[in-house]
Amino acid sequence: FTLVDENGATVTDQDVITGPTLVYFGYTFCPDVCPLDNMRNALAIHELDARGIQVTPVFISIDPARDTPERLKDFTENFHERMIGLSGSDEQIAAASREYRTYYAKRDSDDPEYYLMDHSTMSYLMFPDYGFVEFYRRDVTPEDMADSLQCFVEAAS
Repeated sequence: FTLVDENGATVTDQDVITGPTLVYFGYTFCPDVCPLDNMRNALAIHELDARGIQVTPVFISIDPARDTPERLKDFTENFHERMIGLSGSDEQIAAASREYRTYYAKRDSDDPEYYLMDHSTMSYLMFPDYGFVEFYRRDVTPEDMADSLQCFVEAAS
């Protein structure tokens, strides 16, 4: 993919996925699912940090109209200091979504400033040399995710 990071720089997947990386697609205005999923991902990453294993969390916005680089930075800093926020044009987001086979759609709303997005809620473990390794559903606990991530990281070492 080619997207824009939270500092306004254009980046590719090769720039971002330089080691074990946990990728999630969502949006910062999400009232419930995205904050919970990103907190779960961050808790798993914090657990891995305590074990001496580094995995980078990445949040790809599906709502580029509202998720500016500044807003993404504020959002990601609330979860983990290494979390990378990415956005881009509608076309760039659609291309990244196709690559990961995710789903998203803007819901109809009478208010153009306030609307919800429907989207898939998987988290994807990626490795630079292997690409996609595993996905995690919403019902996975932080502890189980950390154990699984550790297993994959150690197997790839």
